[in-house]
Amino acid sequence: MIIVKRIENRKDLKKAQEIRHVVFVIGQNVPEEDEIDAFENESNHYLAFLNNTPVGAARWRVTSNGVKLERFSVLKEYRGSGVGAELVEQIIKDLKRIEESKNKEIYLHAQIDVVPFYRKFGFAKVGDMFEESGILHYKMIYKDKSMS
Repeated sequence: MIIVKRIENRKDLKKAQEIRHVVFVIGQNVPEEDEIDAFENESNHYLAFLNNTPVGAARWRVTSNGVKLERFSVLKEYRGSGVGAELVEQIIKDLKRIEESKNKEIYLHAQIDVVPFYRKFGFAKVGDMFEESGILHYKMIYKDKSMS
């Protein structure tokens, strides 16, 4: 069973950061300073559990451009189990309910190999491909009209 919860304590945040470290720093050679950045404290963090084991993480934050979804990560051995989809769906569901995201564009920077994954949830590519932390990305915007 997959459960996604918004993080409300230091212990869960530390676990989410450990998952992100494994996925991004170790798995994709993202510099540590890019992974844990200046926006860590202002972000809303999530932790995903599969059969009570923490296996995925993500965060979102309000920026001058809207609401940015970031740091979607699932430990390699749990990919394909639906954890990533549950993370995206729970965050979108939460954003639909809170005032902070009303009438704001929801967007993310998707690594090129996961663009098709985000398309399934209503995200569409905009603009040209760009590099971030040595990895090619596209900006994607959420197109669900029920957000406004």
